[in-house]
Amino acid sequence: MTSRWVRMFISVVSVGAVGLALYSVSHDPAPAVTFVSLQGEKVSTAQLRGRVAIVNFWATDCPICMADMPQLVETYNRYRKDGLELIAVAMRYDPPNYVIAYSEKNRLPFKVALDPMGELARRFGDVRATPTTFVIDKRGDIVKRITGAPDFGTLRALLEQKLAEPEA
Repeated sequence: MTSRWVRMFISVVSVGAVGLALYSVSHDPAPAVTFVSLQGEKVSTAQLRGRVAIVNFWATDCPICMADMPQLVETYNRYRKDGLELIAVAMRYDPPNYVIAYSEKNRLPFKVALDPMGELARRFGDVRATPTTFVIDKRGDIVKRITGAPDFGTLRALLEQKLAEPEA
């Protein structure tokens, strides 16, 4: 249990040291990976093409993640009818029973995936800090990487822009 507290402290300190969030813009293709939801549904990044997607790396021991989760739910509910997909990927060290309990208790409406080997985090640029959020456009390109708490006004503006773009 001590290591979970150390990871949480490092996550909070690293995010606090750089402010609320680090935003980076790129147009690199999303890695070719397959997410497996808690319900066993498989979704690949190739299947996400033609849709705008958020991939959020989080952990149940991350206070920022827990504070952001209701806003992620609200954002997903607001834009899912427009084609938004959201996949919340629990970090490798997060006990699956914690992730399942949190997801069920809070009735998360989007897909929640486990990353038991850390492969998804590695393929998305070696994600270590939580939360780390990626916005993927309809062409399958990562257009934004946010480390730390997103500014949800800025995030929603970006989503509206990307959702309005024609399909690739």
